[in-house]
Amino acid sequence: MRKEEKQDVVLALKEQIEEYGNFYITDTAELSVAKINGIRRQCFDSDIKMKVAKNTLIQKALEAATGDYSELYSVLKGSSSIMFCKSASAPAKLIKELRRGGEKPVLKAAYIDSAVFIGDNQLDALVNLKSKEQLIGDIIGLLQSPVKNVISGLQSGGNKLAGIVKTLQERG
Repeated sequence: MRKEEKQDVVLALKEQIEEYGNFYITDTAELSVAKINGIRRQCFDSDIKMKVAKNTLIQKALEAATGDYSELYSVLKGSSSIMFCKSASAPAKLIKELRRGGEKPVLKAAYIDSAVFIGDNQLDALVNLKSKEQLIGDIIGLLQSPVKNVISGLQSGGNKLAGIVKTLQERG
C-alpha cells in the first residue's frame, strides 16, 4: 500500500470515528474470507459499517480524530476490524448473534459516546445499553406519571364534588 493510500484510509477512518461517535474494535483473525463477507453482509443489514484496517492506521486515525482515544491503543494488536454505528448497542447484539456460530468476532474494545469499554467481558453490558432516545422516553414517562396521577385525582374529585352539590340542590 502506497503512502497516499494509507493517508486516504486514515482520513476515511477519522471521518467515520467523528461522524458516528460509537465504534467497536473486534478481532476477526483466522476467519475465512467467506465468513468475513457473511459478517459484512449482516453488518450492512443491521446498518453497521465494518472496516478492516491495519492497527497502525486505526491508531493514526484515532490520534487525528477529535477526542481522547488513548485508552484504546493497547487493544490494537493482532488482526482488527472496526464497526461503526449510530446505535450504541446494535454492534454488540450482532457480535453476540455471530458468536452463536463460533468464537469470533471477539470484542477488543468499544467507544460509546466518550465511554470506553475494554475486553470481551463487556459484551453483555453493551448489549443492554439503551439509546439516547430510549432514555429520553423513559425520563418523559417518569415525569408524566405524577402529573397524570394529579390530573386524574382532580378529575375524579371534581366529579364527586359536582355530585355532592347536585344532591344538596335536590334536597333544598
